[in-house]
Amino acid sequence: MATKAQEPKGKLGVMVVGLGAVASTFMTGVLMARKGLAKPIGSMTQYDKIRVGSGEDKKYLHYKDIIPLADLNDIEFAAWDVYPANAYESAINAEVLKEKDINPVKDELEKIKPMKAAFDHNYAKRLDGDNVKTVKDRWDMMEQIREDIRNFKKESGVDRVVVLWAASTEIYVPVDEEIHGSLAALEKAMKADDREHISPSMCYAYAALSEGCPFIMGAPNTTVDIPAMWELAEKTGMPIAGKDFKTGQTLVKSGFAPIIGTRCLGLHGWFSTNILGNRDGLVLDEPANFRTKEVSKLSTLESILVPENQPDLYGHGNDEDTQYYHKVRINYYPPRNDNKEGWDNIDIFGWMGYPMQIKINFLCRDSILAAPLCLDLVLLSDVAMRAGRHGIQRFLSFFLKSPMHDYTKNEVPVNNLFQQYTMLKNAIREMGGYEADEQID
Repeated sequence: MATKAQEPKGKLGVMVVGLGAVASTFMTGVLMARKGLAKPIGSMTQYDKIRVGSGEDKKYLHYKDIIPLADLNDIEFAAWDVYPANAYESAINAEVLKEKDINPVKDELEKIKPMKAAFDHNYAKRLDGDNVKTVKDRWDMMEQIREDIRNFKKESGVDRVVVLWAASTEIYVPVDEEIHGSLAALEKAMKADDREHISPSMCYAYAALSEGCPFIMGAPNTTVDIPAMWELAEKTGMPIAGKDFKTGQTLVKSGFAPIIGTRCLGLHGWFSTNILGNRDGLVLDEPANFRTKEVSKLSTLESILVPENQPDLYGHGNDEDTQYYHKVRINYYPPRNDNKEGWDNIDIFGWMGYPMQIKINFLCRDSILAAPLCLDLVLLSDVAMRAGRHGIQRFLSFFLKSPMHDYTKNEVPVNNLFQQYTMLKNAIREMGGYEADEQID
């Protein structure tokens, strides 16, 4: 039987890297919800009910009645950002929420002033803020972040902290076995100021884990998706989760692709394109940053509709005639701001190979979809820590676009939304002292 989570003591600190649209929307929503002025809709931890027990003992309970979740009233926020604007100014500037939905918590938001960010302009060339740390090397960068975490704990009096990355996508850092393959090699590269292989986000993750804080990667960065960080998470006994919040188009893809697969229909091609105008869209307009996102978005479909398993259905489309054609695009389009639009054109075929098409047009709001994910990931990572779970938290795949997995052992990530939901429910049952009683097959 898995370990039951311990009850939370004291307050939970939530330290967010990046105080942009997503973070300010998340913070505002939590502060408004605990005043009873808004509802945390979209949050599984606040609304979902799952079954525990079976037969006569069967009951459907909210998560908080199964596992010891931190209460919204016990959350204290802090942030780092390259821009000095406080959380109130950031929420106003982001133009996601109306002023009337921000002003009731203005005083609390104004107190959340971002600490200087650990930042390297080469990793996000479109950002040029000056609220940035002066560092000697990557090791010093990490040490300064550790000091920030310690200071926040001391000043706020929180009992424990979760660190969440809600900042922009960094340029693509390919995994290099010689540097990222072991903790010793990673530490050596940090001390040697290897800026090519050690991103600022890796410094945040290293600092968080070393200070006994779970770390969540909300962008598609390579950060914790390397053996060195898995080693550190095991050594420190901390949970890690990532990568990339599954908000709009990929949520649709991970939910809709199983329909095609379950119904045994064929797929010729899936073309996905997005228009987006917020800071994330600006950063992703840089090809090196888009490459990081593309890798994350492309990976979803391939593990759900597998050509090797069903060559008649999915072994078509590309020049090599080995697989359907899958293309993902993101277009920076400032007029839309945070109101992202995703178009999916899906070319399927059925009986006797006759073609059909599906069109999905999702007019979504990026930060409105991401905010509840932030809350769920933070609260569930905190519970996982109290249940003694460390390393990759596969049960959090439900919330993430490109779920972490041990690729060194050829593990295949679970991307099917309904299988991910089963993993989530089983983990919650276990952490609540119940049996994990649903099969994934």
